[in-house]
Amino acid sequence: MSPRDQVEAWLLRLASERRASPHTVSGYRRDLDKLLAWMEQQHVDGFAALDAHRMRSFIATEHRAGLSPKSLQRLLSSCRSLFRQLAREGQLAHDPVAGVRGPKVHRKLPQVLDVDEAAALVEGGGEGTLGPRDRAMLELFYSSGLRLSELVGLRWPDLDLEHGEVRVLGKGNKTRVLPVGRLAVEALRGLRTSLGEPVDGPVFRGRGGAPISPRTVQLRMKTLALAQGFAKRVHPHLLRHTFASHMLESSGDLRAVQELLGHADIATTQIYTHLDFQHLARVYDAAHPRAKRK
Repeated sequence: MSPRDQVEAWLLRLASERRASPHTVSGYRRDLDKLLAWMEQQHVDGFAALDAHRMRSFIATEHRAGLSPKSLQRLLSSCRSLFRQLAREGQLAHDPVAGVRGPKVHRKLPQVLDVDEAAALVEGGGEGTLGPRDRAMLELFYSSGLRLSELVGLRWPDLDLEHGEVRVLGKGNKTRVLPVGRLAVEALRGLRTSLGEPVDGPVFRGRGGAPISPRTVQLRMKTLALAQGFAKRVHPHLLRHTFASHMLESSGDLRAVQELLGHADIATTQIYTHLDFQHLARVYDAAHPRAKRK
């Protein structure tokens, strides 16, 4: 099997078995296309011929071509994921990127809304004919920290409004059950009532009763935020970040926040500890007698 065939087989497995989003698969393909093109230029016949020295040369080539440190790290991660799968299938006997590191990336902290901003956003989504749907979407985003893909794929049988729970299918085809807050339950009941019919299909509908598209959700949030005069760029993941930050500020329980977000690695969740420290630092600066500005 050629390297190109091995890559295509892995991408197909990502999409079908691991339920990776089209966006994720497309990102992996772009990264691995770079590796395949470089291998062809260097007359490297297969992945078995790669080693740490050659992979460092590949990364250096991409760096000279102008790829940013963050993109180089993602490129290495894509290669590493492919090589691990090939090793599991017995197609590769070694790890070509073992010991290979990309340039250090300054990790940018995600932007979040404060409590008042979050309340203003979700409460401002209930006007017009789309009001019940928009309000329920925003309340559920902020209440339960869903990913955009999880929200658009939601169906009414996934909701237990009596007990305030929602069942979502996340990354890696993993199911998790999340609590739904009181105001989100009320908004979802209002949406169900507004539909005026027995509901067992998509919770959030677009044209013709089909599930709402991710792009439509993004545009609706942008429109609602602009109508309310928000200076920040409002998007679906902003409410997920906000949910995580507010939960950690209130509870201090990093493991619980990891479970709620569906992160496989707690290191992904730990970025919110930095956000929490920033909040504590602001409180300290405002309250401590020796820290107050004159």
